[in-house]
Amino acid sequence: MNKIKLIDAGLAIDDRGELIFSNDFDMSKIKRFYQITNHQNFFVRAWHGHQKEEKFVLVSKGSAIIAGVKIDNWKKPSKDLPVEKFIVTEKNPKIVHIPAGYANGFKTLAQDTKLIIFSTSTLEESKNDDFRYDSRHWNPWDIEER
Repeated sequence: MNKIKLIDAGLAIDDRGELIFSNDFDMSKIKRFYQITNHQNFFVRAWHGHQKEEKFVLVSKGSAIIAGVKIDNWKKPSKDLPVEKFIVTEKNPKIVHIPAGYANGFKTLAQDTKLIIFSTSTLEESKNDDFRYDSRHWNPWDIEER
């Protein structure tokens, strides 16, 4: 069974600037990519699922909570499914791999956060494999005070 996993990325800084990279990310299955920026900070975009499509998410600026849920019933998923949640930031970059069979979403945690999403499906393939659920169907978005 596929699970969400983190793919190592890195940050190199020198007198010229910063470079985010991942030498462990195999892009051979990627068919398209897009970038998301929200107009509001702490905004939730969720839940979006695919039975066949895989996604890889990189926070290129800022930070975000990225979450995923393995779907049990595509027409009416259980509200008590376990949610996998990751805090990802540009200062400690990782690529979050969301396998097929999952719904995913994110909440931005910093002003002007930018996420780059790499997809294994064309736009047409994705449209035929698209499941949407309410943004609070599962709610991993609260920030715990410590």
